[in-house]
Amino acid sequence: MKSLFYRLFALFFNISRTLFRIKRNRVVLLSPHNAAFNDSLGEVKAELERRGGYEIGFISHADFSSVPKAVVFFTKKAYLLATAKYVFMNDNFMPLGYLNFRDEAVIVQLWHAEGAFKKFGLDIDQPADIRARELAANKKLSFVTCSSTGVADIYASAFGVEKSKVLPIGSPRADVLLRAENTAELREEFERKYPQSKGKKIVLYAPTFRDDPELDAQFLSHCDYAEFEKALGDTHCLLVRLHPQVHGTARIDGAIDVTDVKNVNDLTLISDAVITDYSSICMDFVLLDKPCVFFAPDLDEYTSRRPFYFDYRAYVPGEIAANTGELVAAVRDAGKCDRADRFKAINLDMVDGKSIERLVSRIFN
Repeated sequence: MKSLFYRLFALFFNISRTLFRIKRNRVVLLSPHNAAFNDSLGEVKAELERRGGYEIGFISHADFSSVPKAVVFFTKKAYLLATAKYVFMNDNFMPLGYLNFRDEAVIVQLWHAEGAFKKFGLDIDQPADIRARELAANKKLSFVTCSSTGVADIYASAFGVEKSKVLPIGSPRADVLLRAENTAELREEFERKYPQSKGKKIVLYAPTFRDDPELDAQFLSHCDYAEFEKALGDTHCLLVRLHPQVHGTARIDGAIDVTDVKNVNDLTLISDAVITDYSSICMDFVLLDKPCVFFAPDLDEYTSRRPFYFDYRAYVPGEIAANTGELVAAVRDAGKCDRADRFKAINLDMVDGKSIERLVSRIFN
């Protein structure tokens, strides 16, 4: 069924490509999962609007929120993509492999995370049909950006492109964190909404998904939120933000559920530390020199399914806990880990607040 949809979109795209010329000032921002455009794509939008003279179109999963919008997606959005000079995307877009772009079109993969943590893209085992689609899609890429010179080889491998196509120019979405000037206001607003957080250290718990409903349910039950609150509730306030692809549920009494907060950057800015497991959100906290704690009770099982680029225990920039008791101790004593500087150098050496300037200059000039 998916293949049918991809081919239907490609049909309208290729008709538009045949009938209409490319518009040299047309830019399409393509976000298969994040319809809010509050990441690197949002930074591209803001920079082009500041410079002026560009016509910007948007494509996202929100285009499937109703039947009329879906019709627009297969027709008007296909036309926009076929006639765009520049296309920026933040994730895999499987129809890409079926599209015949003109030679002058520039397709840029910004990706949605920084650095290299768990393996992704073509570096993981995939069903043959999915791998074939991903290979076909990535052949259409003009450039792939990454946040550091230290991970350029990894991105070339993960996307199956020559290293010359990889641009280690930084990460516009991470630059936002360095430029933030409203952190105090965000914190005050949060404390007004959740007065139980006032005067305490805010700790964000942001685990990733297991891609299996049963495993999701199991890992959510590993943390005893009531025990955490009893031990640290006088000094710490725990926030819980679940990944959109988590398919399980769990009681989180004693913590604040912030899963519905649209912009995770706001939570990063107001938080004093993060607890995660295998999520690249740790990159943002290391960038801001904030402590990281890794709660990984299922580490061996997880890595057997989804390996990492480096040895997890020697690589992560923080203490590793396997149960709630160890987690409480790690959070209580959380500070800068001696592995943090090396981690930052590998993954974030080009994130300096000016990534968007380098990106736009490189692509448009």
